[in-house]
Amino acid sequence: MAELSVVVHGPNVQDHLTELLDSLAAHSLPDAEVIVAAVGDWARETAERHAPDGGAVDVVPLPDGTGDAVARAAGAARATGRWLHFVHAKDGLPAGTPRTVAERVAELPGEVDVLLLDHVRSTWHASGMPSPDGSILARAGRADVALDDCAPLLRLTPLLGTRVLRADFWRAHEARLSTDDEPYAALAALLLADRVACLPHVAYEDRRLRPASLPPVTPGQRYGLVERYESLLDLTRDRRAAHTVLYDLMVRDCLRTFARGGMPEEVAREFFRRASLAALRRRPENHRRPAGLEGIRRSLLEEDAYAKYRAFQAVNRTRRTAKSVLRARKRQAGAKLRDHQYRRALARPVNPHLAVFSAYWNRGVACNPAAIAAKLAELAPQIHAVWVVTEESAALLPPGTDHVVPGSRRYWEVLATAKYLVNNVNFPNAVVKRPDAIHVQTHHGTPLKRMGIDQMAFPAAAQGLDFQALLERIDKWDFSVSANSHTTRMWERAYPSRYVSLDHGYPRNDVYYTAGAGDIRAVRDRLGIAPGRRAVLYAPTHRDYEAGWTPRLDLAALADRLADDTVLLVRGHYFYGGAASPLTNLRRTGRIIDVSSYDPVEELCLAADVLITDYSSIMFDYANLDRPIVIHADDWETYRTTRGVYFDLMDQAPGPVARTQQELTEILTTEAWRDEGAAKTRAVFRRRFCEYDDGRAAERVVRRVFLGQDGRDLPPVLPIEERTPAPTPQEATA
Repeated sequence: MAELSVVVHGPNVQDHLTELLDSLAAHSLPDAEVIVAAVGDWARETAERHAPDGGAVDVVPLPDGTGDAVARAAGAARATGRWLHFVHAKDGLPAGTPRTVAERVAELPGEVDVLLLDHVRSTWHASGMPSPDGSILARAGRADVALDDCAPLLRLTPLLGTRVLRADFWRAHEARLSTDDEPYAALAALLLADRVACLPHVAYEDRRLRPASLPPVTPGQRYGLVERYESLLDLTRDRRAAHTVLYDLMVRDCLRTFARGGMPEEVAREFFRRASLAALRRRPENHRRPAGLEGIRRSLLEEDAYAKYRAFQAVNRTRRTAKSVLRARKRQAGAKLRDHQYRRALARPVNPHLAVFSAYWNRGVACNPAAIAAKLAELAPQIHAVWVVTEESAALLPPGTDHVVPGSRRYWEVLATAKYLVNNVNFPNAVVKRPDAIHVQTHHGTPLKRMGIDQMAFPAAAQGLDFQALLERIDKWDFSVSANSHTTRMWERAYPSRYVSLDHGYPRNDVYYTAGAGDIRAVRDRLGIAPGRRAVLYAPTHRDYEAGWTPRLDLAALADRLADDTVLLVRGHYFYGGAASPLTNLRRTGRIIDVSSYDPVEELCLAADVLITDYSSIMFDYANLDRPIVIHADDWETYRTTRGVYFDLMDQAPGPVARTQQELTEILTTEAWRDEGAAKTRAVFRRRFCEYDDGRAAERVVRRVFLGQDGRDLPPVLPIEERTPAPTPQEATA
């Protein structure tokens, strides 16, 4: 019996079924089978081409016009898997999804009936857009729960394709779940389940067809929205939390549907009347309306005040227009004043003794700019450094750090007159490149994922990027810092312009060769790591297709399996710095330390005996220490497909690769993480990606950029076999 049955159902709309089956055929499906309930001759012929001689695809032919509910039921009847994943023929599955889902359901306890997945959205003109569900799934985590204990899960987009159902659960409730109203089936599945679990991972692509290519919406379908919610609310009797959330969803969706318009007047009136009756009849006891405009809308709906609601809409549109005009005028006035101040400053001579530094969108003194600024103070103290930091970050600056806040008058003055501008991202578009000013782009990592204009082909990564503006910012660069020849080539490809590549190494990595035993002991003391204990640093990267961060590992279970003398240091990506940490309930164990807010990250690397990461550039930096690295790559295919990569990490990893938590645990509880094979793999990786890092990168950059020395006067890069990394924690605490 298969662990998972992928039940593809429906007609081959706009030939999307071909693309879906091609993607399934491109990857092996361990513990999974594919059933295609093919509606119509075109779908049947397409499916049969993917199932030659009774291959991995089992085709169930169905006549034209067969509805989705009947097609799903026919596919499920043929399936042998313990779990069912219903996938509409028009939708898609990211690479590796069946494997990921099969592994997840295999570890779920028997009382779980539904596994919830994240998804991306595609339309006829855009693809791979993140869903709004990521933050809800992230908050729920990976533990299984009863819906009554996590009612916000009802707010997830009602797609049946993002619910994987236990086959026995499906059979027990097939009569209720077999409906062509997919949102009803998706919500009913949650309400009927004993327990649910989440996989906060993109495992479905919801493809929205162009509205003009679909049949027009009938009045009955409009009214069906109200009927759907009333029927679902019948399932929430004596379940206050679920009833309240579902009621709020009903009112919200009814008001949104009404506001979108597109209904004839008589249909709109009848829809409003039915929604009003449902809002009154189903309102929870002591339910309070929200404040503000939303509360007014709900009040008018409950009164069935159709005419008043229309008048309210008209007044609201007028008010929004007036506010928008006023805000635009204020912005224009402020922009004119700032522009005038900036232009006046640009007329002044460039100050040859002024350098402006920024890092990570003005977060503080960090990364390559910080290492360069420190070396600059040593070698050229006549050059004054000013840091750009946000108002919130200013309080965290080292004592005596001169700084400016973005948007302030002095901010524009120093940007206009500084001889040197150093950043690991980009300065704002409005910054003018003066002919006698020097812009240094230090970057903040070695690229595994696609960057710059190479993101154009990956919508999930490129969402919101203005590539023309990006190219204009690149054209301001005079120098681009690089840690290895791979990085140099990729920067020249991703950021094409006339800058000079500085193949000097990343200054932030100097510390991996200059730190001594005392420095390492001091860091471990600050972190509370006792001498003799092994520190494992887990530092995953950001996913463009996830709204929030949920650790992809069961950290408590991992800590339990590791030796008692092991401490797990967990660092979330800085993109999630303002979010509530999912580690809150684990911090107090003493075996797990949340170091997400600890800076600089280089100190964490010095303190760690071994690094666990996925696709983060931290692996390239940590490799300088010549300490073990383990890769946890449970969603490599999805990451590679949605973000794009420059090389196959699975073939060129810096150490052992685990595709599941079980594999990772086995690596860490045996000698596999530090055996001879791991050392050989790491040596190849270090030779390629630590090419220019030898402890003197900052000096080379300062001498070349600020002191104008040429290559003959710069410290030569030491061959890798002649370098001595910082001592290991074991050596430092011996």
